[in-house]
Amino acid sequence: MDINEERMYVVPLRKVKEASRTQRAAKATRVLKEFVVKHSKCENIKIDKELNEKLWERGIESSPSKIKIKVVKGEEGEEEKREVVTAYLAE
Repeated sequence: MDINEERMYVVPLRKVKEASRTQRAAKATRVLKEFVVKHSKCENIKIDKELNEKLWERGIESSPSKIKIKVVKGEEGEEEKREVVTAYLAE
């Protein structure tokens, strides 16, 4: 039986603006992953392609100040039974 847990979050990315201009989008990705790890209590995080494109949409220097995401916790693979958390862009 595979039960997936879904949650919605608004991730604040304001502190990313303090990073150097050429590293803001990459830092936004790291901050997002840290946020998901903190709230899901799982180390195995995957970021959806659409969410990554939204973070990089305005280039490396101008990432969004906040972003709404949907986090889905589930299992990956029949043999491994490893818990995986995937972050998607909320609609």
